[in-house]
Amino acid sequence: MEVGMAFWPARTLLTAIKLGLFTELGSGKKTGKELQNALGLHDRSNPDFFDTLVALKFLERDDEGESSKYSNTPETAIFLDRNSPSFVGGFLEMAHDRLYPFWGDLHEALRTGKPQNETKHGGAGVFEELYSKPERLEQFMDAMAGISAGNFQAFAEKFDFSPYKTLTDVGGATGLLSTLVAKANPHMTCTSTDLPQATEIAIHKIAAAGVADRVKAEPIDFFRDEIKPADVVTMGMILHDWNLEKKMILIRKAYDALPEGGAFVAIENIIDDARRENAFGLMMSLNMLIEFGEAFDFTGADFDRWCREVGFKRTEVIHLAGPASAAVAYK
Repeated sequence: MEVGMAFWPARTLLTAIKLGLFTELGSGKKTGKELQNALGLHDRSNPDFFDTLVALKFLERDDEGESSKYSNTPETAIFLDRNSPSFVGGFLEMAHDRLYPFWGDLHEALRTGKPQNETKHGGAGVFEELYSKPERLEQFMDAMAGISAGNFQAFAEKFDFSPYKTLTDVGGATGLLSTLVAKANPHMTCTSTDLPQATEIAIHKIAAAGVADRVKAEPIDFFRDEIKPADVVTMGMILHDWNLEKKMILIRKAYDALPEGGAFVAIENIIDDARRENAFGLMMSLNMLIEFGEAFDFTGADFDRWCREVGFKRTEVIHLAGPASAAVAYK
């Protein structure tokens, strides 16, 4: 029952983020009536909506009755207030706007193997749509940066960069991975590569982070262009977007860009080899079905087999945070 009815708490949380509830409370405690007026809600919303969030541990309330005031929890203040530097709500807003309705057609995706996103009704694909509208692209890139920041920071700290000097990040979006690696490893010089529209955004983000002397952003179409040679080649949440044929193209390109002893790193929600434990990774693979049809997530054993086929000598999986890991192949 808890799993079967999980859309109730999910929709409650996603709606609160969409309404800007946690950001509204970033300025201080408010009564239910004050919140209702600030968010433009009907009387029927108060107090049920706010008290549901209290019961779900996303809000705190200081007393009982109409005069009581609501506030963020320490966690929602850090992660769900848009003004917080650790905001991850952008990804959840995307879940509200896009993924939630698409997952209503999971049964159809399972029967047909076809995407259930905008393309289902003749619309442009997610990447085509995003890259055609700069404001939406930056929102998407910020959302992905927010949800990936913890994993990238863990990678920057856990991976042994001492044998290496240069890094190329493929599909680097805002340049966050390169920025965090450079900050944690002062001897590293990094290049974040993505399509031209994303590169323009990355240049500003890198400059704002104060690492422009060691981190550059350069344009690439990674299926047409060669990857810039470096000691380490990274792909954060990139490989799972593609079918096996295209995965192998990218792995071969990474191999060709590396020197002997170089490392190729794929940061993903790597599924455990027995396919029994990492439920998030498995559901992310279902999400790739919803979004792209043929795309899928993979296990460490899958990664090892593909990389050895290309010529890599050995692989390992380094756990980062939550369901995410870095799959590493050494040339």
